[in-house]
Amino acid sequence: MSRSEPPRAASADPAALATRRVDAVRHLLKPHQIRESMALAAQPWQRNAALAGLQASLAAAIALPLTLVSPWPHLVGFASLGTLAALFGRFAPQAGRGRVVLLCAMWLTFAVLAMSAAAGLGAPYPVQVGLLALACGFFFFVATTGQYGPPGALIFVFAAGAAMGHVASWHDVLERATATALAAGLTWVICAGTEALRPLATPEAPFPVEPVRPLDHRLIAAARITLGSAIAAFAAYAAGAPHPAWAAMGAVAVMQGTHLHINMSRALQRMAGTVVGAGLVWLILAQEPSVWSAIAVLVFLQFATEMIIGANYALGQILVTPMALLMSYLAAPGAAGTAMAPERVFDTLVGAGIGIVLAVACSTLDDRIHLARHHVARERREGV
Repeated sequence: MSRSEPPRAASADPAALATRRVDAVRHLLKPHQIRESMALAAQPWQRNAALAGLQASLAAAIALPLTLVSPWPHLVGFASLGTLAALFGRFAPQAGRGRVVLLCAMWLTFAVLAMSAAAGLGAPYPVQVGLLALACGFFFFVATTGQYGPPGALIFVFAAGAAMGHVASWHDVLERATATALAAGLTWVICAGTEALRPLATPEAPFPVEPVRPLDHRLIAAARITLGSAIAAFAAYAAGAPHPAWAAMGAVAVMQGTHLHINMSRALQRMAGTVVGAGLVWLILAQEPSVWSAIAVLVFLQFATEMIIGANYALGQILVTPMALLMSYLAAPGAAGTAMAPERVFDTLVGAGIGIVLAVACSTLDDRIHLARHHVARERREGV
């Protein structure tokens, strides 16, 4: 039974509840859970992924150089955020993708504008961390309600996190939002102009559709994600990490899964992929690449990520991690460097770890029943 169905009433006996959660943990630690996380999935809609990656890469290849040669080269990091709108709506109906990309472009701009405005109003950094946690739950609700598809809330949270910190004036706030909006608008134009290249769904091969959860379930899930991301972000902040938003993203990535075994797979995949990806980006940043070199690598990673992330989330994270850190490098090339790589690993371990703990702690009886049934079926298939 999925989380979109009404939860059953669980026993009020605390000992029974604790036992059921221990059983859930035992299932999640079984060897075939690890094997499931490492498995490669078939990608029947590879052309959709390739087109989304190509559109994002093309937008970045146009928007970022134009920003660099403009009077506002310091806004290139925010322009790169706007190009991520191309990643949404790849499975939308033919007449609906333009609307999805446009809405996501608006939400990306809103995320940058809102967090920059909070910083511009003088909100202390701990207050900004709290606002980021609220944004995690809010954008999860927005993405699931709007059926924007992958990558879901994470991109909006990333945009909000990139806008955290000190903002000198309202002029800076408007500049950031404008750079994001212009790049996102260009991205929408590119997506509209290349829509004819997107393969059409057929009765024999329909697009995958994520069922919309009932409103109360979406609200509860958003509240859980807000709590988990708050704990993760404040834990990273208390440890002195300069980018607690990365820990919040780790919690969101894990907790937005629809079932406990998916939560666990995401946690393992995100941690493993981030460790490898951090090593890769450390090698890149150690060369102190020029801004132009960083853009060239970023354009390539935009496309390559979409080609492999559907097969295995861990493989995707190997490329997502360098992409995210290169965007941070573009936003602040003087302040960002190789030190970001180990911090990204630390923040991800904190966020993903807290995410899976809370996913189990906040799970319903139906969640744990589905987990047990899933593992019984898996053991039968493997002959265990």
